[in-house]
Amino acid sequence: MGMGGGSHGGAVSEINVTPLIDVLLVLLIIFMVIVPVTPKGLDTLVPQPPKNKTQDQPNDRTIVVQVQSNGAGAPSYKINETAFNKTDIEPKLAEIFASRQEKVMFVKGDKDLDFSKIAEVIDYGHQAGVDNIGLITPRVEAGQ
Repeated sequence: MGMGGGSHGGAVSEINVTPLIDVLLVLLIIFMVIVPVTPKGLDTLVPQPPKNKTQDQPNDRTIVVQVQSNGAGAPSYKINETAFNKTDIEPKLAEIFASRQEKVMFVKGDKDLDFSKIAEVIDYGHQAGVDNIGLITPRVEAGQ
């Protein structure tokens, strides 16, 4: 009965897993940091052109806020073809959408304007309690 406490001189065939676990933990931390950083886009609502071209009747339920450039000066604002001052837009929108169940409005801006002017109108809509705000682009108007 020999109970020897030494090695027999052969090579050990077990793999050392400690460096593999370190690599796994580093990769896990990298993926945990990268995933929340991915940008989330804005939800948009785009008006669809009418399916029947002969049915071009104006809809009194549709609210369109237009931002038009006046050359070098401040832009002009219209709500459904009625001109308004910039300070009167938010109270008028609040008045319009106070009694409505469906709170949808569209914003149409000139191509020459800076987007910050259109973003202000979108902000006025949010302050007035509008749930869905869509943008009318030239392609949407053309029916594309």
